[in-house]
Amino acid sequence: MSNTLEILLVNALVLTVVFTLLWQVCVRMNDVTIVDSFWALGLVMMALSTFVQATGAAPRKLMLVGLCALWGLRLAGYLTWRWRTQGPDRRYVSLIGKAQARRGWSFAEASLRLVFSVQAPMLFLVSLPVQLGQVASSPAKLGLMSLIGAGLCLFGVGFESLGDWQLTRFRKDPASRGKVLDKGLWRYTRHPNYFGDACAWWGLFLVAAETDIGRWAVVGPVVLTWTLMRWSGAPTLEGRLRKTRPDYAAYMERTSGFIPRPPTPAA
Repeated sequence: MSNTLEILLVNALVLTVVFTLLWQVCVRMNDVTIVDSFWALGLVMMALSTFVQATGAAPRKLMLVGLCALWGLRLAGYLTWRWRTQGPDRRYVSLIGKAQARRGWSFAEASLRLVFSVQAPMLFLVSLPVQLGQVASSPAKLGLMSLIGAGLCLFGVGFESLGDWQLTRFRKDPASRGKVLDKGLWRYTRHPNYFGDACAWWGLFLVAAETDIGRWAVVGPVVLTWTLMRWSGAPTLEGRLRKTRPDYAAYMERTSGFIPRPPTPAA
């Protein structure tokens, strides 16, 4: 247990240092959008930092790091491309702008309080499956639960990748301006990317949960799912889309908000 606490402490310190440096970079750019890309890379960083320190079963360590890297590098690349082509994220611009206007905070203070000091601890919690899952040395071999978890993770990566690709194509089409994407995966769930994210991290948890200590990592996918569907993900996005897309309210009525299912017939 003491070794596990040491690993977690080192990882927390690494995360704090890197987030502090990233905050300084964002202050210089006057834009915090890049923190989303680092969210994905930061989770990979936690997996790699644990891999170096932990002495757990090698097959499980390799599986967790490999799956996490596959998920994180794809997402970081996509979010960085989106930032470079579409500019600053309007959610962050609005959040920090309101804090500056209402509370008199500087950009540096608002970004530190409202973005970095929130995202760093949440990233640490979400990454628990790829931290705790690498600690135990037994069972030494991967079992059925790990294989199911790996399959669920790969499914999630593929699902969100397809959803992001469909959304990118839709946005590039001039005829789509002001319209709602309700084709492809978006016909069955309003958030294919969020559903895919959740599948990936619940899958990583299943891999970790084959070990006794890894079961404590359930807080990771729980926090991620709650964040996506109840806090900074869907509620923020859908609040804006209902105001800017006339058809979005009807889309919400007939389309699942998370788990894919056939659309509900119109009344």
